[in-house]
Amino acid sequence: MAKLNPLRRRMIEDMQVRNLSPATQRCYVHAVAKFAQHFNRSPDRLGLADIRTYQIHLAATGTSWAGFNVAVCALRFFYGVTLGRTAMVERIPYAHKRRQLPVILSTNEVTRFFAAVPNLKHRTALMTAYAAGLRVSEVARLKITDIDSERMLIRVDRGKGGRDRYIMLSPQLLVVLRAYWREVRPAHWLFPGQAESRPLDASVLQWACRNARAAAKLGKPVTVHTLRHSFATHLLEAGTDIRTIQVLLGHRDLSTTARYTQVAATTIGNTTSPFDRLRMEEARPA
Repeated sequence: MAKLNPLRRRMIEDMQVRNLSPATQRCYVHAVAKFAQHFNRSPDRLGLADIRTYQIHLAATGTSWAGFNVAVCALRFFYGVTLGRTAMVERIPYAHKRRQLPVILSTNEVTRFFAAVPNLKHRTALMTAYAAGLRVSEVARLKITDIDSERMLIRVDRGKGGRDRYIMLSPQLLVVLRAYWREVRPAHWLFPGQAESRPLDASVLQWACRNARAAAKLGKPVTVHTLRHSFATHLLEAGTDIRTIQVLLGHRDLSTTARYTQVAATTIGNTTSPFDRLRMEEARPA
C-alpha cells in the first residue's frame, strides 16, 4: 500500500487533464482504493486475475449494476491511462444490466383502469396512448391536425429519434376523440396544458396513471409506458405480425419488439410442448 498515495496523485492528475468532474474523480479514486484494500496490496501490483476475482466478489456481495460498473470504469481508467497498460482495458468487462420483462395489463385491467380516470382530458389522452401504442411524450404533443379521420391514421410528429410515423386510428377511439373535442374544443394541441398555447405536461399523465391504478385497485404498477407495452402485447396475442408491431411502435431494432413474445400469453399458451407429442402409452412401466 506504500505506493497508493503517489498513484492516487497521478490518477487525479490524469483525470484533471481529461476534465473529469470532481465527483467522478472522487468515485474513481475511492473505487481503486477499495480494490487495493480488498487484496491489501498496491493496485499496480495487481493484474487481470485479481480484477476478475474482485468482480466476482462484488457480484457475490450484491453490488448494484451501477456500482459494479463504476468500479469497472475506475479500474479501466487506472490501468489504461494512469499505468498505461492499454491492452488490459478491453479485458475488464462491464456488467450487463438485467433486462426486465415489461408489465402487461390484461384487457379487463385496461378497462378497469380507464374507468378509474375521472378527468375527461386525462382519460382521453390515456385511451389514445393505449389505442395507438404511444410514448407519453408522443401523446402529450399530439396536435388536432395529427388526427386524420379520412385515412384513419394518427401522425406521430418527431417521435423518439426525431422520426415521424403513422399509426392506425381506431374507429372506437375516433368516437371518443370526437366526444372529447365537442366538450373541450381544443384549438391547436389535442391535449392542451393549463395554458392553451402549450401541450399537456407528460408528468400530469403519469400522475393520472398513479391515481387511477390506486382507484382501480390494480396490483401492477401502471405508467403510460405500461399502456404502450400492453398495446404491443395485445396486438401480438391477436396475431399481428411482429414486424408490423415494430413499425407501429417506432422501434429501430426488431429485437426490441421481439421481447413482447416473452410476455404474450396466447403465443406462449398456444405453443405445443414436445412432451405432448410423446406416445405416452409406450412410456408406461411394464
